[in-house]
Amino acid sequence: MSAKKAAFIGLGNMGFPMAGHLSKAGFDVTVYNRTAKKAEAWITEHGGARAETPALAAEGADIVVTCVGNDDDLRAVTLGDSGVLAGAGKGSLVIDHTTASAIAAREVAEAAAANGVGFLDAPVSGGQEGAQNGQLTIMVGGEEEDFAHGEPAMQSYARAVTHMGPVGSGQLTKMINQICCSCAIQALAEGMNFAVKSGLDPHQVVDVISKGAAQSWQMENRGKTMVDGKFNFGFACDWMRKDLGICLDEARVNGAQIPLTALIETFYARIQARGEGKLDNSALYRLLSDA
Repeated sequence: MSAKKAAFIGLGNMGFPMAGHLSKAGFDVTVYNRTAKKAEAWITEHGGARAETPALAAEGADIVVTCVGNDDDLRAVTLGDSGVLAGAGKGSLVIDHTTASAIAAREVAEAAAANGVGFLDAPVSGGQEGAQNGQLTIMVGGEEEDFAHGEPAMQSYARAVTHMGPVGSGQLTKMINQICCSCAIQALAEGMNFAVKSGLDPHQVVDVISKGAAQSWQMENRGKTMVDGKFNFGFACDWMRKDLGICLDEARVNGAQIPLTALIETFYARIQARGEGKLDNSALYRLLSDA
């Protein structure tokens, strides 16, 4: 097993550039993607190799990175006869960047441990732009020893990698991130719509109030694009609604009160009902501007 041999499972909008940064950092990367054409495109750009199954990609790898869509996708690529754990060797490490439930993270971690494989749940924040620029924020759950093993690989595509506690802690932290982001987006949408209705220049409003207490990443990166009607980039409404569903499920278990999050989840449902689920999650603005 080579300390510089890695596998990357899932080459979506996030995974494709992340795997590229891993390769540029000197790792010998074998990729797997459900759509083989995407894996072939990655090899054309970055070199490396393509495997027919996650298990074959994981064979001989010291680090196996997964970045897929949801709980079911995570289980599909890690468990079973063709999953990562069928090919991963003892002493290797699986790093999962999927935004999934803490329940799924613990389930896969338990299966990994039974095979002598380490596991980190390590969801990311920063969107497609952060992935492309290698500037993601990664929140990690797992054992200290596993974190030390996996941190150098994650540093290749991140600006911050932080160990948050035992397995599941990464996913719980990401839930908090999504709660805060969704509420900030809704507040920004209301503020920008208010500015337009008031006859103000919304671009100037953003320039002014982003220098004060209202400043946020969402304001600086999405305030102007909202009012300009630009939503063909970034983190899709479909994915945000999926993430908020995870937050609401966890809140039912731990007793947390998140009423505003629950309301905003219904707004994303309305966006999906309009057939606009693939638009950037700042498309909440459309529910106000189109009214």
